[in-house]
Amino acid sequence: MRVLGLDVGERRIGIAISDPLGMVARPLPALVRSSKAEDFVALADLVAQYDVQLVVVGRPLSLDGTEGPQGRRVARYARALADALPVPVVLWDERFSTVEAEDILLQSRRGKMERRKARKDGELDGIAAAVILQHYLGSRASASPDGDGEERVIVETSTDQEAG
Repeated sequence: MRVLGLDVGERRIGIAISDPLGMVARPLPALVRSSKAEDFVALADLVAQYDVQLVVVGRPLSLDGTEGPQGRRVARYARALADALPVPVVLWDERFSTVEAEDILLQSRRGKMERRKARKDGELDGIAAAVILQHYLGSRASASPDGDGEERVIVETSTDQEAG
């Protein structure tokens, strides 16, 4: 099953896609944000183009696991996106994904100017989305099936935290 990963930022949305088996994530070009409606049309096009079955949205949490203003904005965005797409949307903890993406960028780009251009062009956003998606895929791969053959993957949503 193909999964789409998103790293929703203020200016761009980093995008990643899994392979058809849902095991490996790779970045796609970032989407420059405009209106929610235009974002959702572009994302729906990607869902159709790649035959995506699930969308994973990175959920920015504080180091202590609490949700701040950016986390609430992304959660609202994800809920609205879920209403606009024909596939499920889940939120996934994205703590440290940007740090990991920066490390990947640092290792893959030798020169400071190359790294700066990659950040400016949104490549870092795609790498961050791929990191988020890869963590999600890894958690599914290591989940043990229960008696019904369903995976036991706990996806915390903003309503879980608000209720607690």
